[in-house]
Parts: sequence; structure tokens; C-alpha cells
Amino acid sequence: MQPILEVHDIHKSFGPVKALRGVNLSLMPGEVHALMGENGAGKSTLMNILSGVFPPDQGRIHFKGRDIVLPDPATAQAHGIGLVHQEIALCPDISVAENILMAATNARTSFLMNDREVRERAKKVLADLIAIPVDEKVGDLPIASQQIVEIAKALTLDCDVLIFDEPTAALTDTEAEALFRIIADLKSRNIGIIYISHRMAEIFAISDRITVFRDGTFIDTLITAETTPDAVATKMVGREILNQFPAKNRDLDDATPSLMSVRDLSDKGLLRDISFDLRKGEVLGLGGLIGAGRSELAHAICGLSTKTGGKIMMHDKPLMVDNYSDSIKNGLVYLSEDRKGSGVFLDLSIAANISALDLGPVSLRGIVRQRVEDKRAEDLGRLLSLRCANVSQPVSSLSGGNQQKVAIAKMLSVQPDIIIFDEPTRGVDVGAKSEIYTILRNLAAEGVGVLVISSEMPELIGLCDRILVLHEGRIAGQVEDENMTEEEIMKLASGLACESAAMTRREMAS
Repeated sequence: MQPILEVHDIHKSFGPVKALRGVNLSLMPGEVHALMGENGAGKSTLMNILSGVFPPDQGRIHFKGRDIVLPDPATAQAHGIGLVHQEIALCPDISVAENILMAATNARTSFLMNDREVRERAKKVLADLIAIPVDEKVGDLPIASQQIVEIAKALTLDCDVLIFDEPTAALTDTEAEALFRIIADLKSRNIGIIYISHRMAEIFAISDRITVFRDGTFIDTLITAETTPDAVATKMVGREILNQFPAKNRDLDDATPSLMSVRDLSDKGLLRDISFDLRKGEVLGLGGLIGAGRSELAHAICGLSTKTGGKIMMHDKPLMVDNYSDSIKNGLVYLSEDRKGSGVFLDLSIAANISALDLGPVSLRGIVRQRVEDKRAEDLGRLLSLRCANVSQPVSSLSGGNQQKVAIAKMLSVQPDIIIFDEPTRGVDVGAKSEIYTILRNLAAEGVGVLVISSEMPELIGLCDRILVLHEGRIAGQVEDENMTEEEIMKLASGLACESAAMTRREMAS
């Protein structure tokens, strides 16, 4: 069998930065070929070339037996190459249905659009993924639901090759499993899949081969069944990675002082009677399925949304927060799950991003003192091992892992007592993940309260001292010590534990 797609000796530079240097890749029909590498390794650059976003400086693309040129995305789609973007590429002001059927709508020959047909077709595509109201405006959806819409949009294309660039970064395991079933169906129809992900477990679950890039160069292609996650990670970073998760705090117990106490917190929508404590020196995890209320809980605590009941105590004093500015002043900050949407300002410098929460310490009479701002950014950059040429460069020029470090530095710039991290390693490579885990653990050791929201159960289990699990806006239970397993978390997250407990109570009553 001949490859359906081959790239030969592809080069691409952006100014002085060489993003790709002679990379090669081949894809067989009906194959899932994983592409792995650290942030900045060149994976997304190659995918953008294959989808017609920009041309290579050098090299050939061989597709279905002949060399092709892809000057724009429309040409790539016409050839049969589709891309599920890592960054959400949707129109926020139109409906879910209109976004999903955008390509078909643009290709229609009639002047008028059949709204009913568009809605029905969108519902059919979403039925295999997750139920999302097709009339909802995309801009009103949470980031996870937007990612589902992005995937659904690509599935409507008539493609021989589909490229998935971090498709599960915003999804929980349940939603990811639905995607994997679709990918298996695509394989059975001889569609070639290029799959980019930093989640090692899913790479080994669904891929046939793995190609590794490092620093814009081709390193190796491996048969998935004949290699190991550790071997792939070593090829990605050029060194062996040991002990990805730092040691946990074994000194925590019921007598450990509480930094924050939440009691009976509710909001006008989803949250009901939420109560928990965040202890000093603890990394506390918050798990649950999409829609369970994880981010909504963080928003309610920080004043980003309105709570309708309950109280919050910090350092044994009532926390009075009407908005996020109040939260910052009280030493409670929130790192958004949507790094590029609300976590950092991509077009501003590293230094300007780090100062964004509070310009007071770097200003004099309302004017920013550049040297002072740069010095603070450099100090925090060293603390977090930020890799950059200088703090004046735009954040958009950094890798995903380093962008996340800038977002964390912005939180640290106001010297908070508590930080809520929402998906702290989304879209971050294995090497940068390990560094971020160490940063979070060090913060906890220094007395900063650390609450981590994550869709990755291995991350929650490996990093956190204790995990609270939400189900339909309530805390379904907590896991710790030997009970901290994926099975126990899923029982709570899916409501099975609640149903089992209710059944037991009914049996005892009868």
C-alpha cells in the first residue's frame, strides 16, 4: 500500500526563526499517525502548511500520487485535507449550526440558506459527540463546547486526510472517548489521520505510528506498539524525564490550618451548596465532567460571576468579593482555562503581560517605569525558568509552555495568598508540564493556596494531595490516598457513586 500523503524536506522560517528544517512525514490510508514534540518543535507549523495557511519555503507535498501546491485553506479542502485547529477558529457571533455547516453553506448554489436543514445536519453530527444546542451562539459557549463544535465542523468535510491538532485539550475523558470512536470509524473508511497531542496515554491508545520532531527537525518515526511513553518523551526533549510529578505533602491532616473555607456556595445557575476547605501547603484538585461546574465554581469564588448563597472565609475572615478586582485586592487570583483568550495578551510584551493585574508597583504618577517593569518581569521569569530572548518580546512569539509561565508570572506579580489554576497545562508539552507541576508544588510549600482544575485524571492524581469531584453542580465526594484512582473519580464524576448510595439508602429503608 502506498502512502496517501508524504512531505519531503520541508523548511519554513519566520524572519530569523527557523520553525522547520528539513522535516519528513508519511501517512498511510486508514492510519492514525501521531506527531509529537515539545511546544515550538514545529508540529503546528507543518499542519498549517498542509492545510494551506501558509506555504513552505522549501520541500514537496506529495498527495494521492502527485505533488501538490496548497496556496490557501480552500485549496487544501478541495484536495481533501481538513484540519481541526488547536486554536478555536469559529465565528463567535453566529450559531453552533452555522459554524458546523460553514463550508457546506459557502459551497451552496442557491441564494437562500435552508435553516431547518442546517440545524438538522448539525444535530446529526453532534449526536456522535456531545449534545450542544445548535441554535446557541458560539461565543456564549464554554471553551470545551467550542472545541466540540470545532471538531464537528471538520467532520462535515469530505476529506481523505484529517489533521487533529490537540483536539482533546479542552475535553474530559468521556468526551475524548466519543472522539476516539469517531476516529476509529474514520480509519475503517480508509481516511488517514494525523494526530497531535501532548497526552501520552491517548497517543498510545489510538495511534499506529509516532513521529517525533524536536526544534524544527525530524527525529524519528516509531511503531507505537514497539515503543514506550518514556522512550518517546526522551526523544521529544533530548533528555530522560524522571519523576514528572514532584513529591506530595505527606504532613497534611485535619489539624492543618485552612487558608480558605467555602460553605454552602450556590449561584443562580448550576452550583448548589458547595462546601470545602483549602489547607495550607496543599495542592487541592477539582475534577468532574464538562458541565459539572468546575470553572463556574472558580468564577463564583473570585467574583467573576454572581453567587446567590453561601460564604467564603480567607484566613478566618469573611471574604467580601463583588468583582474580580476585589478578589485580586484580597489576594485571590484565577488563571483562566482559555490562555490565549483571557490568560495572556498575545500582542503585548512579556513585561507588560506580567504587570497587567496591577500597574501600581511599576508606575509613577500614572506612567509606567519601563526599567522597573522589566526588572520585575526578569525576576519572575528566572523564578519560573521562562525561556525567552528578553522580556520585551511579544508573548505570541513564545511556545505554549512559556506562554503559560507568563500567565503564572502575572498571577505571582500581585503576591497572592491563593491561586486557582484552571487547566494549568492545557496544550503544554511533557517537559514544560513537569516544570509547571514543580512550580505549583513549590508555591504550596511556600504557603500559597493552590487549587487545580484539570480534565486530565492522571494529572490530578499525580499532582494533587486531595481531589474534590463535582457532579451536576454539587460536590459528589472527594478522593485521597489509596482511593485516588481514575475509577473512583469517574464513579463520582458520572454520578454512579451517588446513585449507588441512594440505592443503598432505599434498600435499608425497605
